Amino acid sequence: MRINDLVRSSQSTLKHGKMRSLLTMLGIVIGISSVIVLMSIGASAQDYILGQVQGLGSNLVIVIPGGSTNGRLSSPAQAQGIIVTSLKQQDVDALSRDPSISAVTEEVRGQAPASFQDNSETVTFDGVPANFFTVRNFGVANGYPFTADDVSAYNHVAVIGSSLAATLFGSASDPVGQYINVKNIQFRIVGVLEKKGTGAFGIDQDNIVIVPITVAQTQMLGITYFNDIMVQANPAYNIDFVKSRVQTILEQDHGITDPNKDDFTIETQQDVLSLLGNITSILTMFLAAIASISLIVGGIGIMNIMLVSVIERTREIGLRKSVGATDADILQQFLVESVMLTVVGGVIGIALGGLVVWAAWFAINRFAGIVWTFEFPLSAILLAVAVSSITGIAFGLYPARQAARKSPVEALRYE
Repeated sequence: MRINDLVRSSQSTLKHGKMRSLLTMLGIVIGISSVIVLMSIGASAQDYILGQVQGLGSNLVIVIPGGSTNGRLSSPAQAQGIIVTSLKQQDVDALSRDPSISAVTEEVRGQAPASFQDNSETVTFDGVPANFFTVRNFGVANGYPFTADDVSAYNHVAVIGSSLAATLFGSASDPVGQYINVKNIQFRIVGVLEKKGTGAFGIDQDNIVIVPITVAQTQMLGITYFNDIMVQANPAYNIDFVKSRVQTILEQDHGITDPNKDDFTIETQQDVLSLLGNITSILTMFLAAIASISLIVGGIGIMNIMLVSVIERTREIGLRKSVGATDADILQQFLVESVMLTVVGGVIGIALGGLVVWAAWFAINRFAGIVWTFEFPLSAILLAVAVSSITGIAFGLYPARQAARKSPVEALRYE
């Protein structure tokens, strides 16, 4: 039997039982749409997370206190809540003298309520030098960043995040020039940051207060060490070379001769991007694999319905065999019907999954205030079509073989 005859015959049979065909396809539709949604949202989440890391700045080498045996951004000591004080001003001075390094910006941080009149919000406050804004790509939407003179003079000035500005001052009042209270210290707001989202170390950079590092260290925290040091590589040097220079300089400064005993951890921006990319890819595939379970359930449903169809159409099978249809013809007809059910279900699932992904994108951008990209990867579509076709063949083969094996005499006598 020619393939076009098989397709026309299968279409006629499926149209004859429209409701049953739709219900049979439902499992495939749900399974395919689930795979599409999870892969698309996973790809969008990966873009968002990597974009936040790239927002740290360009050509950055990140140094955090505490040794590490496998190069993680959070050292074992920090993960256990142990305060490590290995990064000091002498390290910043030593790094600043190296020609392969363009800039060095140190950072201390803590948490405290920030208040203005009757409004209050718990925030992360960052103590930084004046070059922090340039090195870390922190743009100021309103006002201006504080200067090196503000840092050296211990001026009580602050730059705040956009979300914090909205929380404390609303949309009617201009925060610049106003005073907020953080840890019983009044700060005059000189600038409001552009929207940044969640950045390094899991900190919401829109709900933050940035103050001169001199004020943060001496008056707010009472410490002499740093929580991290960001090193901006000179564009004339390879980033890996700069990373090795940073390690050498800090080991010399700390009197360390064995690299396995380093009391600091160094990461480049590419290290972080690679690690996060691997994690998000694995999570996306894991979620897609879980969603694929519904495809198995849908395939079993198709097999059950096709077995029922074989029984109901026993006399038809006998009649077709009596006029010359071979076992292969009967096998092909039922197999084509099964594949058509799954392929049509796959197409509907792709369309439904795309609609859900678009709705999620719209809701996140509109109501969550997050710049979320709309990702609809071609790989997800190809996977959906391939899986639906394979499901149709795999779960349609047994019912098709059962139909092909029926004796024409017995089939014609079936009531």
